[in-house]
Amino acid sequence: MNTATSPQARGNGRRTLVLLFAVFFGAMALAAILRFSGWQPTAHRNSGQLLKPPVDLRQQPPTLANGAAYPWNPDARTWRLLVAPAGACDAQCVTLSQGLGKVWQLFGHNADNVEILWLGTPPASIASLPALRPLAPSPALRAALPGVDDPAGLPVYVIDPNGFVIMRHAPGSDLGGLRKDMATLLKLK
Repeated sequence: MNTATSPQARGNGRRTLVLLFAVFFGAMALAAILRFSGWQPTAHRNSGQLLKPPVDLRQQPPTLANGAAYPWNPDARTWRLLVAPAGACDAQCVTLSQGLGKVWQLFGHNADNVEILWLGTPPASIASLPALRPLAPSPALRAALPGVDDPAGLPVYVIDPNGFVIMRHAPGSDLGGLRKDMATLLKLK
């Protein structure tokens, strides 16, 4: 029995092996190029601006409007949406508050894990919302928020359970994007 292979069969085997290596290492090289160039699939992009570094509010915990301290309580795994208007609420502010109320309701069973912090007096349209936590006015807290005095309107900030401001949604941005970002964050239990 002759076990020798023909040179043509050996050449075919080598070409197949080289082709397999090229496909495997080519896919790895393409993945590395995409990863280090900063590309992300559309489904994994945030709608809001991720703050780097996040703003640490643990050293200056807010005070509720009734004078009580607002505890961050990271063990409760509560996420917060923060709105910090400069003064009285105008029409754009009222519209934002109504939108936030709808977004909160769309969280369904996860709504208990989200609170809306309102720095100052909230508009009457959301005053009865169970997730609303009106905060006493605090110039120090407002000053810590990046881009809070945006001439385009009111930004919405996302605060993690530990008290870090991790994301900023620009004024007038789609609240559907905020809901999507929050739905992703709520899965991180």
